[in-house]
Amino acid sequence: MANSKEEDYGRELDESTSTIAREELREDGATRTEALNQFRHWIQKHPNIKRCRTDAAFLLRFLRTKKFSVPMAEEMLERYLTIRQLYPNWFQNLDIEDPDIEAIVDAGYLVPLMERDRHGRRVILSCAGRFDPYKYTSAQMARAHSLVVEALMDDEENQVRGYTHINDESGLTMGHLSAWSLTDIRNMLRCIQNSTPMRHKETHFVNIPSCAVKVIEFGISLLNDKLKSRISVHKSLEELKSAIDPRILPKEYGGDIPLCDMIAAFKKTLREQRNRIKELDDMYVEISSMDCQYAADDNLTGISGSFRKLEVD
Repeated sequence: MANSKEEDYGRELDESTSTIAREELREDGATRTEALNQFRHWIQKHPNIKRCRTDAAFLLRFLRTKKFSVPMAEEMLERYLTIRQLYPNWFQNLDIEDPDIEAIVDAGYLVPLMERDRHGRRVILSCAGRFDPYKYTSAQMARAHSLVVEALMDDEENQVRGYTHINDESGLTMGHLSAWSLTDIRNMLRCIQNSTPMRHKETHFVNIPSCAVKVIEFGISLLNDKLKSRISVHKSLEELKSAIDPRILPKEYGGDIPLCDMIAAFKKTLREQRNRIKELDDMYVEISSMDCQYAADDNLTGISGSFRKLEVD
């Protein structure tokens, strides 16, 4: 799946984003070029990776997440490819024209805000009450999340600056909680923190109902210390607004732009990227029965054997 425009880095990073890349990620032109060359050579020679994107935008997802440590980026790519095949119900068949997935997006369950936060990060808003757990499955919820992040991860400004997550848990019910087993929660969180090339910089929870406190505490306990330190729990929307500029929130939360307009704008992006996202399913890595057994035993490994712990930055 080599891209004929492998050296096309997309749009030029602005000065402030380039400064962040240099100071936080140790990235400059020479480092980037050398790392991409090493990464592509490693993919080409890898005995198990049969088809994989090698364009710069894709590989830079991993290199920037791992601060240009090529070995760690390689390990994360292995994990990324492996989980896509071990958990196809979560990570494959990501299509905005799937009627159920489109309905979940239309409901406003998960939407990136149109404006970035004060750090220039893309903000992803999740509204639990807008997901119907009696109509849709946990696998469909997971695919909606996967679709949204795949639509964002090739953006180089997102790769450098990272993401802010806002989770509005109002409307969360026992129906939502019972849709996920504890093993599924554990596996999903491991996939997110060890295998998804995103810099998760801030996560905010607000309006957590009493029935969900213990489950959310369990989920947080599974995260590494770095991600735990970036989680904030707010008792009210007003408290959230002390951390997030209320102007960028949907109008329903006191911001300027109605949620429906944000959904419509993002759906346009999803349709523009539909073919590229669907083509991710063409990537293929050979995985062994041992890998599958480790995953079944709740000890997800990678195709080259046991990995050292990978922290997300």
